[in-house]
Amino acid sequence: MEIIEITDFSDPNLDAFARLTERQLMNRDKPEEGLFIAESPKVIHRALDAGYEPVTLLMERKHIEGQASDVIARCGVPVYTAPLDVLEQITGYKLTRGVLCSMRRKDLPTVEEICQNARRIVVLEDVMNPTNVGAIFRSAAALGMDAVLLTPACSDPLYRRSARVSMGTVFQIPWTQIGEHVADWPHPGLERLRALGFKTAAMALEDDSVSIDDENLMAEEKLAVILGTEGDGLAAKTIADCDYTVKIPMSHGVDSLNVAAASAVAFYQLSR
Repeated sequence: MEIIEITDFSDPNLDAFARLTERQLMNRDKPEEGLFIAESPKVIHRALDAGYEPVTLLMERKHIEGQASDVIARCGVPVYTAPLDVLEQITGYKLTRGVLCSMRRKDLPTVEEICQNARRIVVLEDVMNPTNVGAIFRSAAALGMDAVLLTPACSDPLYRRSARVSMGTVFQIPWTQIGEHVADWPHPGLERLRALGFKTAAMALEDDSVSIDDENLMAEEKLAVILGTEGDGLAAKTIADCDYTVKIPMSHGVDSLNVAAASAVAFYQLSR
């Protein structure tokens, strides 16, 4: 175990924690060098369980023999540390106050690989809020969904906030992007799902929407539940070209639910 006391805030080994943006960490030009930050022992353990490789750890000194002792033992990487008042000089740590681990990204699987044995999958269309992405992943993992697909404009599930909000379930449920470019969705993305045997269900409050407990919908052998971005919802083209348009019945004059809340209701009902 290599413990490194922080004395130089310009140390490049701190860049991943303090100076690089999420997009810079992703490193689209050199994806093989991409990193992400896992925050909290639970999230780090789940990332390790999923086979992600740790690079460095950053934490308050008291955590070394406390809540992070098991993480340190598993990771076997350098640990950067200092008292809290020193760490709070690192951008963002004052809000974190926890255990951080920089980790290497892995190559994403193909849509066909993660959908091979799936019955119920989620497609997120341009969901850009990392908190919502993390919450949807947590619901998907807890409520019986088999995989998550994200259109290219979605927020990355490995962003620090997404992974933290998901409680590490982004490392437990299979996921990948459906298409490499924005123009790949909804076509040929929808055709790709149909070729895999999936019926598609657009979650949208339209006049011809069926209820979430519709018998025909529930009876589908393979179903892709498609959720849209915050505010605007699904694109009209996506809704028009799906096999079903589905709504969650509302009461008391409420017009809709937040996409993360709606996802939990949909997943619970459609995975039964």
